Amino acid sequence: MLLEAQAASARSGFACLFSTADEYETALITERRAQGRYAQGPSYWPLALFVGCALIVAGTVLLFA
Repeated sequence: MLLEAQAASARSGFACLFSTADEYETALITERRAQGRYAQGPSYWPLALFVGCALIVAGTVLLFA
């Protein structure tokens, strides 16, 4: 009886809290957001891409003018 109880206890120690990988990923992202890891700062990519494209267009116009 004691051996069965210890075996059941040992098996429950390896049980996963999540039934699917999606649940695990959701919990992981929620925890990381609570820690502030996914803080959104100002993004300069759109401005940099616009300036780069404008320079390419201006260079092309000057090249063929």
